[in-house]
Amino acid sequence: MRTFTPLAAAAMMIVGAPVLAQATPGAGATATTAPSATAPAAAATAPAAGAAAAAPTKVAAGQTVYDTAGGVVGTVDKVEGQVAVLATGKNNVGLPLTSFAMGPNGPVINMTKDQVDAAATAAAAKTAASVTAGASVKDTSGGSVGTIKSVEGEYALLDTTKVQVKLPLSAFAAQGDGLIVSMTKAQIEAAAAASTPAPAAASR
Repeated sequence: MRTFTPLAAAAMMIVGAPVLAQATPGAGATATTAPSATAPAAAATAPAAGAAAAAPTKVAAGQTVYDTAGGVVGTVDKVEGQVAVLATGKNNVGLPLTSFAMGPNGPVINMTKDQVDAAATAAAAKTAASVTAGASVKDTSGGSVGTIKSVEGEYALLDTTKVQVKLPLSAFAAQGDGLIVSMTKAQIEAAAAASTPAPAAASR
């Protein structure tokens, strides 16, 4: 599965891999898979692709996306709220709808396919370097979510003090002196609780 990582150059993100929820010690639950987490958009906003991009345009799944010179950038995989997931063939990145203008052949953005892929690669590297044990994690509104307890390969263990969840590094965005994720602490804890199997009934 491809993953979503916030880009610093534009408000992009790579699609998040599943959250692996683990109960805190003593809770008696085993690791399970929770609903997907989507990395938040970076603080910067992608430059508008023309005057019409001041307001959301009608971007829909299946549309081909072009750059301003008419080159193909990719296709719209899906639209979630105010974010469209653009598939370039190499990366799946999320762009705010305000980054698109409607051209004669379909949606247009002001980055080429190579620029989008390069930005995705650079942002992924920057974020991965920022995800370290002890790093504080907040949600996109600035609310405290928890801290990174450990990092193993492409995953980080996030401790909310109530649960510990394993997230792909691409689910985080580096911001200021810490990290952000798109889910609140309550949402992460609810997802972990929902994905934890109920204890087996005692046999009589």
